[in-house]
Amino acid sequence: MEILIGIIAFIVGGLITWTIIVKAFKSRSQKIIREAQTEAEVIKKDKILQAKEKFLQLKTEHEKEINSRNSKMLNLENKIKQKESAFSQRMEEYQRKKKEVDSIRENLNNQLELVEKKSEDLDRLHKQHVEELETISNLSAEEAKEMLMESLKNEAKTEAMSYINDIMDEAKINANKEAKRIVLNTIQRVTTETAIENAVTIFHIDSDEIKGRIIGREGRNIRALEAATGVEIIVDDTPEAIVLSAFDPMRREIARLALHQLVTDGRIHPARIEEIVNKVRKQIEEEVIETGKRTAIDLGVHGLHPELIKLIGKMKYRSSYGQNLLQHSRETANLCAVMASELGLNAKRAKRAGLLHDIGKVSDEDPELPHAVLGMKLAEKYKEKPDICNAIGAHHDEVEMSTMIAPVIQVCDAISGARPGARREVVDAYIKRLKDLESLALNHPGVLKTYAIQAGRELRVIVGSEKISDKEAESLSYDIAKKIQTEMTYPGQVKITVIRETRAINYAK
Repeated sequence: MEILIGIIAFIVGGLITWTIIVKAFKSRSQKIIREAQTEAEVIKKDKILQAKEKFLQLKTEHEKEINSRNSKMLNLENKIKQKESAFSQRMEEYQRKKKEVDSIRENLNNQLELVEKKSEDLDRLHKQHVEELETISNLSAEEAKEMLMESLKNEAKTEAMSYINDIMDEAKINANKEAKRIVLNTIQRVTTETAIENAVTIFHIDSDEIKGRIIGREGRNIRALEAATGVEIIVDDTPEAIVLSAFDPMRREIARLALHQLVTDGRIHPARIEEIVNKVRKQIEEEVIETGKRTAIDLGVHGLHPELIKLIGKMKYRSSYGQNLLQHSRETANLCAVMASELGLNAKRAKRAGLLHDIGKVSDEDPELPHAVLGMKLAEKYKEKPDICNAIGAHHDEVEMSTMIAPVIQVCDAISGARPGARREVVDAYIKRLKDLESLALNHPGVLKTYAIQAGRELRVIVGSEKISDKEAESLSYDIAKKIQTEMTYPGQVKITVIRETRAINYAK
């Protein structure tokens, strides 16, 4: 019984508790709903206020835009009214001028009618006069006209011939004077120093002790230097000086620079000598290109092919009859520019052709051709203009002249070479003989390098050890000597030295 009462009490308590919780939950829910409704009302009012503010802002902007458009429309209307007013004034002016033109035209028509009437009267009177003259002279008008024309023609021929002879005599006198004036003016405006090339270079040293180091033990250093450069090195009693002798200025310059670096460095032995000579040879090649570029810039000659620039740089180490070739070409270019300006020709084209006219002398291609023709072919190869190519090829008359600047190049080349002291033919003949001597030996199989030294009295021939044996070297020396005897003219005797070296090279890695 007590258990039953307890269960009932528990159930009744649970119901009461549940009822209390449900009432509390309903009360909480109603409170949350009321707060949400209140907050919604606040948000609604804020949104309405924001919407009203946005509307007022948009309305204000719209009114401003409408006012702006209205002002623009008013301005356009004013401009249109002004243009209409101006157009009306122009139309009035046009109508007024049209009336004036119509009046002038009417006057002209009246005057033309009067002229035509007077012309008819003149024709009639002329016809009457002609008939009267025919009656008096017993000649028709055509016959009288022919007689008069024949008489005037003969008289005109006589006067014309006399006038032509006078003009030709005067033109010859003036042409000679003008030609002399142009040549003298050109020579006076272009100055250059006289430069005679020689075949030796003096290398100065600080003390004579260095001479022994340059010679080396048993002369091995000086022999290695001569073999590498092709220059005869003369070490004599001259104080503080060593003489470098070679007909090729580029070889002498390579030897001079190599000697300078070796003496400065202090390490002088055959391996070091070959290394320095190769290094200096590359430096000279770079200097050749730089010289060509600098020359073209100095003369204002632009757009040259890189190979042509290289050939121009090589001119620094070449001579023509003892005259430095680069200096001669620069001088010729300046002379051509001045003379072309005097004659009313293209000065830039003339200067370009003058600079390039002797490039055939420094090229190694096809040495059998005359240098002018070879230079023309090189210019054509490197896309120079046809008139410049013709001027280069025709400056020694190997090619027919087809342009106006060709004779200018020929004349300026002669002016540059004809200056007192500019050239010396003995030197050029000497250099040509040495070059022919080297070329003759170089044509034999197995020959790597040839050097003519001691003013052409000795020819050193360097051969490949793997291609020629010791016995073949002796035979080669004999063959070259016989060929020189039969094909060349030379003073005294020529010593032929064939050098055959065996080198074993390995690298420690």
